[in-house]
Amino acid sequence: MGSHRRGGPPVAGSAAVADTARLPRVEPEPLPQSPSEAPSEAPSEARSEAPPKARTGKGRDRYFDTLRAVALVRVVTYHTFGWAWAGMVLPSMGIMFALAGTLMAKSLERPALKVIRSRIRRLLPPFWFWGFFVVVAMLIHGWMPGRQIVYWVVPLGDPPGNAWGEQAWEILWYLRTYLWFVLLSPLLLRVFRLAPVAVLVLSLAPIVVLQFLWEPPDDRFGVGLLDLATYLFCWVLGFAHRDGVLERLKPFAVVVLSLAAIGYGGWYAFTHQAETGSYDLDDIPYAQAFWSAGFVTLLMYAKARLGIDFAWLARFRRLDRIVRIFNARAVTIYLWHELALILAIPLIDQFWNVPAFETYLPLESQWFMFGIGWILIGVFVLLCGWVEDVAAKAKPRLLP
Repeated sequence: MGSHRRGGPPVAGSAAVADTARLPRVEPEPLPQSPSEAPSEAPSEARSEAPPKARTGKGRDRYFDTLRAVALVRVVTYHTFGWAWAGMVLPSMGIMFALAGTLMAKSLERPALKVIRSRIRRLLPPFWFWGFFVVVAMLIHGWMPGRQIVYWVVPLGDPPGNAWGEQAWEILWYLRTYLWFVLLSPLLLRVFRLAPVAVLVLSLAPIVVLQFLWEPPDDRFGVGLLDLATYLFCWVLGFAHRDGVLERLKPFAVVVLSLAAIGYGGWYAFTHQAETGSYDLDDIPYAQAFWSAGFVTLLMYAKARLGIDFAWLARFRRLDRIVRIFNARAVTIYLWHELALILAIPLIDQFWNVPAFETYLPLESQWFMFGIGWILIGVFVLLCGWVEDVAAKAKPRLLP
């Protein structure tokens, strides 16, 4: 099947900074969220008749918090440098979907409609706030919207736009996929608890079908379906962690099958470069699905089986504080990071007009652009992060 590209590789110093690859607070956020309870649960019966009884966590889970923060850093790094190998070093989006699946399974111990309403409420205000500026900018640059502008209200499909704003809005594929997973989770969780291990393994079947048996149409429906199939295993893996299924599995089987999935995904990516011009997993959903499945399984299994909690992070107060901020402002960082990288270009262009800057600063370096990008991300966090608090019905704060 053809590639599933979200944009070309980023070019430093050009009008467009990055391609839009995959890139997400506990219960609250649709993107990486920082849990207010440790999601490490005791083994439980994975049956629909008797929902699992989870251990009551105390405090945040710093292991998951750290994974979210590192995943966000990896996303910004990839969108700056365009390194094809970055997705293999850390499949960020697979990690984020797995963590979100864990939190969704925990939340569904409450009534499903209430949980879905809560998740949507926490997702949409930050999206609307960010989207207002993007839409207005596109209108100023000649965009003529049609009835599909409704996707800028509820992103059940990719919102429309013009080429001028494409780099900014293409990242919304994650919000769209997350939203669909949230809506489907009550049914998915019920099916999962009928036969946990079998359903987990079979969650890779849809991507196999789309790859070899039926190619989805190249439209909103087809692209959305492909993204759901690519990350379905990771989402269901989150269920398996929450229900204690993972920690009951034998280490040898988990490690061997995970490494086999990683090996197969890597082999497929490297042997199909002719179709995409790269082994970048973001261009090859089939390889992405298997690589992420194996990689993220090892991360989640280490948590479930070994009880890794990164408690040592509390001894490094500044680092711990940074991880907290990343998790509490994950939606803001994700939505605004591309705009930060885009704005870094004209800002650096102005530096060339200052002789001292031209002489002493590495203005042509992508690393310099990377640093300026993070400074601008920090500015957006301060200026726009409060919207996440409002969406969570909390008191707005500059920093959490």
